[in-house]
Amino acid sequence: MALNDPNWGRRGDGPPDLDEIWNRFRSKLAGLLGGRGGPRQPGEGGGRGFPGGAGLLIIVAVIIWLASGFYIVDASQRGVVLRFGKYAHTTDPGPNWHLPYPIESVEIVNLAQVRTLEVGYRNNVKNKVPKESLMLTDDENIVDLQFAVQYVLKDPTEYLFYNRNSDDTVMQVAESAMREIVGKSKMDFVLYEGREQIRGQAQELMQRMLDRYKTGVAVSQVTMQQAQPPEQVQASFDDAVKASQDRERQINEGQAYANDVVPKARGTASRLLQEADGYKQRVIANAEGEAARFRQIVAEYDRAPAVTRQRMYLDTMQQILSSTTTVIVDQKSNSNLLFLPLDKLMQLSGAASPPAQDGAANAQQPEVQPAPTGPDARTRDSFRNRDREARP
Repeated sequence: MALNDPNWGRRGDGPPDLDEIWNRFRSKLAGLLGGRGGPRQPGEGGGRGFPGGAGLLIIVAVIIWLASGFYIVDASQRGVVLRFGKYAHTTDPGPNWHLPYPIESVEIVNLAQVRTLEVGYRNNVKNKVPKESLMLTDDENIVDLQFAVQYVLKDPTEYLFYNRNSDDTVMQVAESAMREIVGKSKMDFVLYEGREQIRGQAQELMQRMLDRYKTGVAVSQVTMQQAQPPEQVQASFDDAVKASQDRERQINEGQAYANDVVPKARGTASRLLQEADGYKQRVIANAEGEAARFRQIVAEYDRAPAVTRQRMYLDTMQQILSSTTTVIVDQKSNSNLLFLPLDKLMQLSGAASPPAQDGAANAQQPEVQPAPTGPDARTRDSFRNRDREARP
């Protein structure tokens, strides 16, 4: 059979004609789409069928359109499905499908991403934004405060629909909350000892405001980057701080000196008061004792005046002579003993130490002056005898 035979392929002994196969496929496709089956004759209209391969292209386009509705949500994300722009539902992590655009669309929201918001600076604390960082304190001073806010999303629906721009809302809320906290605090409290407390209060206030606005945001941390006076008055502020520190130092030194002196003065005053009170009690007791003794003496004197006078005399003499030196002089006999200090003898006898170990030490004996001899001594004795004889 020649290759140019027009009947080649139409008999059963050869391969089928490609045109015939295509016509059959097109007829079936036209039948499915509501067209008339069979091959079109020359000059015959297409009816309700699709000319050429347009039907196949439409089927492929429909399949691609339906396949565009498939999407995958990660474990840290949520899918928010919108139907004609209105919220329909929220999908969980995993493979999902929605009606393709423009019927439905999906917004993928990452809930695990930590977002950072800088207030008062951008990227570096040296790159300041004075409009955001300058704040007024309760004591009418200005501080330059820079801080950062870290937050995550907790509700994708609120984050997407309840606010036009939730990130800008968080920025405004953070600045407003920090200004409110600083405006209720003193300057020294903001710059020094109260930074941690201000951070905690600002974070709590921010969260309350964001929940009230339904932003779907959870504040995880507020970091105080820098708090200082404005650069224009930094030198004057440093001088004021030094003066304040000197004042505190002098106050502490004065307080330490007062703590050292005041207790001593109080102790001395207490001791003097106690001594005065003791002296008072002693004087009163002595006076009362003397008064009681005098009353007793008066009673005894009324009973026996002579005996009482004699007793009083003896007591008085005993009191007087006990504090004076006792001397005995023998004038009647011609004894050599003219001076005998009895009090010295008694003191020496009471204070005498025991004999030494070698037995050489003896008790000290009073010195006895020998009577003078010679004409002068006899003359003095004769005068003394005459004087005693002349006395009545």
